[in-house]
Amino acid sequence: MKYEVKISLPVYKISYAVFFIVMLSLVRGVTDSYEIGIASEAPMAMLAVCVFADTYTKEITSMRSEIWRLRPLKKRMYSIYRRIVIQWIFLLFAAVVGYGLFFLFQNPRTIDMGQNSLENETGQFFIYLSAIAVTLLFWGLLSNLLSCLFRNMWIGIGGCLILWLTANSSIGDKYLGAWNLFSYTFRDVENSGDFRWICGKIVCICVDVIMMAMLPNIIRKRG
Repeated sequence: MKYEVKISLPVYKISYAVFFIVMLSLVRGVTDSYEIGIASEAPMAMLAVCVFADTYTKEITSMRSEIWRLRPLKKRMYSIYRRIVIQWIFLLFAAVVGYGLFFLFQNPRTIDMGQNSLENETGQFFIYLSAIAVTLLFWGLLSNLLSCLFRNMWIGIGGCLILWLTANSSIGDKYLGAWNLFSYTFRDVENSGDFRWICGKIVCICVDVIMMAMLPNIIRKRG
């Protein structure tokens, strides 16, 4: 496991992830606490794309792919899945830290709907955490899948960027609505009881299952 952590999270990945969340919390202005999720989801998705892109392709760039192919497919997949989980947990932790940095640097107004403010903020945070966890896994898996398919991390990042620009736009919001991949970002913030945005996260989870099922075949043929 230590070996997989070392490969999955080299110093440069940790460094640019830390730099990213600090700069995001400093540069992206928010007035109210509910805007933190809006400000964070899409940028964190792109960070996941970059972090996950070389989950397997580093075996190619480091010239270890020939040795890698000598291992049984099951062991190769266990290794890839462990790397995915390690990177996902790291990014989820980064997202939590980034959430706190917005309060540290910008001190946004907290929500108050006639109930205990702390309870409202706590509930809002856990909703954010659930949404961002799904978002990070979806974009990370997609980046890894495309990179494995084309054996090139830059194609994986580029393909995700096209979809990212489409989903994270007024066009994506208009035509996809609650089924948008960034439905949490485009949710109706004035109606806290409206959870239709969960439909978009269900789409992400369903596609995640499909991608996980496709990955062994792609590694077998392209690995």
